[in-house]
Amino acid sequence: MKSIKKIAAAALACVTAAMTFAGCGNTSDTGTGDSANTEGKVYNVGICQLVEHAALDAATQGFKDKLTELLGADNVVFYEQNAQGESTNCSTICQGFVSNGYDLILANATPALQAAAASTNAIPILGTSVTDYGTALDISDWTGTTGTNISGTADLAPIDEQEKMLKELFPDVKQVGILYCSSEANSKYQAQKFGEALTADGIAFKEYSAADSNEIQSITNTAVGECDVLYIPTDNTMASNTEIIKNICVPAGIPVIAGEEGICKGCGVATLSISYYDLGTTTGEMAYEILTQGKNPGEMEIRYAPNVVKEYNAEICESLGITVPEGYTAIAAE
Repeated sequence: MKSIKKIAAAALACVTAAMTFAGCGNTSDTGTGDSANTEGKVYNVGICQLVEHAALDAATQGFKDKLTELLGADNVVFYEQNAQGESTNCSTICQGFVSNGYDLILANATPALQAAAASTNAIPILGTSVTDYGTALDISDWTGTTGTNISGTADLAPIDEQEKMLKELFPDVKQVGILYCSSEANSKYQAQKFGEALTADGIAFKEYSAADSNEIQSITNTAVGECDVLYIPTDNTMASNTEIIKNICVPAGIPVIAGEEGICKGCGVATLSISYYDLGTTTGEMAYEILTQGKNPGEMEIRYAPNVVKEYNAEICESLGITVPEGYTAIAAE
């Protein structure tokens, strides 16, 4: 039977009993576009984003842009909250959305999705930037739909193709270090799958997991001393600390293959990545179907980004003397 793991809620001092959200984030009514046939209804949408970084920011923006385009700027209000990387904050934020009776909740990243799932089984929930919904929601007999009030979009790029990219760029690799945050369920999932791909090709690897940001410097220092290439999956904690990783790996001459563009831009040499903005727009389309067409989230299959692209970080590649073969696109500098 499908079961959803309940995530315990915790009090957050910055959120008042009235849930005005004055201390934890910004409330916004944004977007442009033609009005949909909503008969004057204004939809209230709560957005819980785990942490601020490029990939999640892009997914949120894509969602807001697309849903505003489809509904019209006068017909939707977004209540956007950032949990500052804390799962307990996600719980409090989502409970506030439920208390206020919002029409739909967007949960951006796995801990946000888990918190939203624990907060309500009635309000429609859409996840985005979630790697594997079966793992995130503890659904043992995963079939592609949740059967609950939840659906969404997944950011999983083909892990076997990422492993092939590593081999293509570093054919003489002896040992790969896999860095991830142990508190992120989907990072564990990706680490396992990447390790399986490496094992199938006879490449040794070792996992290095950090419980939180405070341990990243230590495990990265250990990894660069034991491995000749590192791999970092789509991990929110790592994505928020790429400068630390870069400042260790580049001087040591150790390249990083990243699971997504934001991490690659910060500390990697190459990635097989999706567009998180496009992922967000797809999620916005799903929200429109739920809000205006009465679609049941539990019957909506999880959707994926339509394309993946080979990208490289020109600056770090030059610093490490790495020549990228044809077929890769340079990540645009900011």
